[in-house]
Amino acid sequence: MSFEALGLMPRLLQAVAEQGYSTPTPIQAQAIPAILDGRDVMGGAQTGTGKTAAFALPVLQILNQKGRSKSRCPRCLVLAPTRELAAQVGEFTATYGKNLTLRSTVVFGGVGINPQIDKLKRGVDILVATPGRLLDHVGQGTVSLSDVEILILDEADRMLDMGFIHDIKRVLKLLPNQRQNLLFSATYSDEIKRLADKLLDNPAMIEVARRNTAAEKVSQVVHPVGLKAKRVLLAQLIKDGNWERALVFTRTKHGANRLATYLEKNGIGAAAIHGNKSQTARTRALAEFKAGKVKILVATDIAARGLDIDKLPYVVNFDLPNVAEDYIHRIGRTGRAGCSGNAISLVSADEQKLLRPIERLLGKQIPIEIIDGFEQNQADKDEETFVDFRRSGKKSGGFSRSRSGGASRRSNGPSNRTAHAHR
Repeated sequence: MSFEALGLMPRLLQAVAEQGYSTPTPIQAQAIPAILDGRDVMGGAQTGTGKTAAFALPVLQILNQKGRSKSRCPRCLVLAPTRELAAQVGEFTATYGKNLTLRSTVVFGGVGINPQIDKLKRGVDILVATPGRLLDHVGQGTVSLSDVEILILDEADRMLDMGFIHDIKRVLKLLPNQRQNLLFSATYSDEIKRLADKLLDNPAMIEVARRNTAAEKVSQVVHPVGLKAKRVLLAQLIKDGNWERALVFTRTKHGANRLATYLEKNGIGAAAIHGNKSQTARTRALAEFKAGKVKILVATDIAARGLDIDKLPYVVNFDLPNVAEDYIHRIGRTGRAGCSGNAISLVSADEQKLLRPIERLLGKQIPIEIIDGFEQNQADKDEETFVDFRRSGKKSGGFSRSRSGGASRRSNGPSNRTAHAHR
């Protein structure tokens, strides 16, 4: 199927072609016609499959066909959970709509509000926002949501969880009752799905892959390692594998700072990105990483959702996430747009309780590779022995053989570099 067959107008087709897209992805092929027909949509697809274009292209066409708004108020509202994702959605929307006369803008916190107010005063058709800053504008009377015809929740599962649900409910009260609702995400729990059902009217349910699955071209592996030896192992993997770029996830902001500092001191260019950083610093670090000026970007989960980093070869879980679904979003930063990628998890003894639900969500066990010298680091004598929960809770001296064929072992010495599992 071609984009032409989906019913998109020539000016949008031109913009798509200029981006090098020739064939729609499955989520695009199913969602675009449904949205053009005016239906509510609940779309689930693996990360890196083009969900932004799946909603942006048809929305641009719908609004363009209706002409410019006389009220100068937004007719489409896109809500995103992070500043980085909001900025990215705004960038893609502007790119796809560059041949149209529609106006779009992005508002999020961490930056001055006055430039955003100026843009809103000039009028906007599509508004991309984080919930908190949107409500700031509403409170100041700088934006009205009374003309919104289309509501889009990007990374909808995150938008409907307890962290955002109260703000979302406040926003919903400001919107017209009659509107088109579009929800897109890579993961949906049953609870979130029940909440979403209350928002949608006879929606087109689009799931192009089994719910909560990782991208097929992402190779996943677990390296058991002592907690205090994690950063040593990470530095060695980077150096031995000659990694050019990697996105590394930590659980805490302070952990991200400490790890980035350690890598820098060991001759590996790194930057940290998290919620305590100024928006200017976050934007600069992400831009330098995308441009290849920084080799390693150490991040908390603000970088796990939706970010499109072209041809990123490695994602590392330095710490496993507390929520299993976040694992899928994290590793979805690699293996995007049909490319292959590598997801590496450094798992210490105290994290076994986090690995179990991740594997349950995936519906499979993640292969284990023990690296000699790191499975039980001497500096971690006070750390509990890793429990191999794959064998009835039996204690072992590390990860033991799994039902899927057993843990593999490789040396950490230079002589084994040609057999590196992640090169």
